[in-house]
Amino acid sequence: MLKEFGAELDECKETRCKHHGPTIRFPFWLKDHHPEHCRYPGFELSCTEDKDTMLELPRAVKLFVKHINYTAQQIDVYDPVVNVIPCLSSHGYNIVAGDSDDPEAYSAPLSCPKMYDIISVPYSLISSNANDFQFNWFKPMCGSCEAEGKKCGMKGNTSETQCSPIKIFKQHTGLSIKQIVIGSVILGSFLLVLVVIALYHFYRSNSLEKESQVKIEKFLEDYKALKPTRYSYADIKRITNQFKDKLGQGGYGTVFKGRLSNDVFVAVKILNNYKGDGEEFINEVGSMGRIHHVNVARLVGYCADGFRRALIYEFLPNESLEKHIFSADGKSHILGWEKLQDIALGIAKGIEYLHQGCDLQILHFDIKPHNILLDHNFNPKISDFGLAKLCSKGKKCCFYDCCKGNNGLYCT
Repeated sequence: MLKEFGAELDECKETRCKHHGPTIRFPFWLKDHHPEHCRYPGFELSCTEDKDTMLELPRAVKLFVKHINYTAQQIDVYDPVVNVIPCLSSHGYNIVAGDSDDPEAYSAPLSCPKMYDIISVPYSLISSNANDFQFNWFKPMCGSCEAEGKKCGMKGNTSETQCSPIKIFKQHTGLSIKQIVIGSVILGSFLLVLVVIALYHFYRSNSLEKESQVKIEKFLEDYKALKPTRYSYADIKRITNQFKDKLGQGGYGTVFKGRLSNDVFVAVKILNNYKGDGEEFINEVGSMGRIHHVNVARLVGYCADGFRRALIYEFLPNESLEKHIFSADGKSHILGWEKLQDIALGIAKGIEYLHQGCDLQILHFDIKPHNILLDHNFNPKISDFGLAKLCSKGKKCCFYDCCKGNNGLYCT
């Protein structure tokens, strides 16, 4: 019921003939504008061609409306023709009142005959303001409703009126409480989703930033570990997990697989204790500690803990070249001539670097397939510098014991 009445109030809303004209609302209604349920009998108004508001009375009396006071229930009108008596005039002619002592009273056309001489007439009837009138209406009684700031209107399809508060949201939108609640829930859900998405992006961004920071810190630790670092024998046991994974054994010691961190694997060579005065150990650390080349095995660290000595290299998963070109039964494992050529060129580049690329010339004296290690792409890396010698550039060096190494030794 409230929604229907709100819709009626919207259809019966006030209007004007022109911008500064009197407002037109119930009980008055505008011809050809307001619907049937907004029309109270006898209160019809219309707009002239000049946009003046006009009240039409019985017997074709037409008056222009100046103002409507809805609280006092009073309407101010005027007749555009001076001194015309509307109540005596009828369709086709007008009755005009004039003062007999006023010469202008006889300025009317000769076709307008005098009708009566009246001895006593209210002066206001023939004064300059005689064309202004005020009417009051007593039904419907909407003055008190207007005074309270409410709306007066027809009650359903009856001739009775009712006074109701102005429902702004109903008047303009016609929305029900249910629709407003549903709209609020949808809007609230949408805002909640936006907040959740924003929080997720913030959390995700923060997590990525933390992961990036951890990654950088881990890289710095691994990078630090790649420099030749001195370790204790207890560190060696921890790195090799108590010497659990044995990779091989040679004349100078045993090699175990180890781990410096989750992503950095190493090969740890435990040198034999009975090997002389440690010359091989000094040669290897002294020469490999200054080498940085793609075709030379990198020395990561070392251990000199009392009589225990160890060397830590980068881990190369494809082991030595010897295992790929010679099998136990003497048959060759074919790598392909193109790959063998790449391996030979890589070894040559490594040797060239040892001879020319370092501050001191490094002479290996033990180049052989067993000392050439292969990474995961079968790139060769020179290793085992136990017989290496250092020589200043530009000076002639001669080492008489250079050929005391193992079988297959190349003096370089």
